[in-house]
Amino acid sequence: MDNSQSDGIVQSGPGGLPFVTLIAADGARAAVCLHGAHVTSWVPAGEDGDRLFLSSRSEFREGTAIRGGVPISFPQFATQGPLPKHGFARLTTWALVSADRGGAEAVAVFRLTDSAETQAIWPHAFVAELTVRVAGAAISMEFAVTNTGSDPFSFTAALHTYLRVEDVREAAVVGLQGTRYRDKAAGETEPEDRERELRIEGEVDRVYLNAPRTVELQEGGRTLEVASTGFADVVVWNPGAEAAAKLADMEPDGHLRMLCIEAAAAGSPVYVAPGERWTGSQSLTAR
Repeated sequence: MDNSQSDGIVQSGPGGLPFVTLIAADGARAAVCLHGAHVTSWVPAGEDGDRLFLSSRSEFREGTAIRGGVPISFPQFATQGPLPKHGFARLTTWALVSADRGGAEAVAVFRLTDSAETQAIWPHAFVAELTVRVAGAAISMEFAVTNTGSDPFSFTAALHTYLRVEDVREAAVVGLQGTRYRDKAAGETEPEDRERELRIEGEVDRVYLNAPRTVELQEGGRTLEVASTGFADVVVWNPGAEAAAKLADMEPDGHLRMLCIEAAAAGSPVYVAPGERWTGSQSLTAR
């Protein structure tokens, strides 16, 4: 186990931002930027292509969110509150706690604690940790929040996962049938999904409430299993052509090559009492 930043564990990446590269013994690998503890790449063992979408127009600079990969939304999901959209975690530099590379499983732990800057907009004492594990055909991301203060607090959150596809119009999300969802693209309606599979036609912005723990992304003859624990909800998002064209950091037709399927606590806030720790996780497995 190594927690030193002076022996090559942390290296400069795009925009000069600090990155950690995890490589397991079987060749599975992932890259994590300390800016936001942002997973920017994941390649399963035996594969050449990245399973995560990262826009070629992503900005890599402090104070700006990276477009793609797995941004962490915390302590606010989207615009569900008074904080900046998706909170501050994705805009803040995290510390590398430990990294273990080259074994059967490559693991790294990243930590964010409250500061004067976070207290100014969210007056709570906390420790947030992201543990990333990669091996074989899978990557897992465990997100934990500990209340280190004397008062309870609540938050909403998501692991805002951008999955790479060849053509989103040929993709299907399976496993959400019978689940009620908030349809933000249709004006916050709350219907129930009655279809066996969700096909992406134009803008999709849905928060599936109390969703199944496992769903599948099927596309191009391959399947990706998306499983979660601790998070009550699943978000499915694609901006569609019109909204994507307004995103300065989205590459041309980039919306056709990505689909977000996110483990989320968005329907109802998570409450954490003083001294308590909440944990949620998401794993991706290539089939």
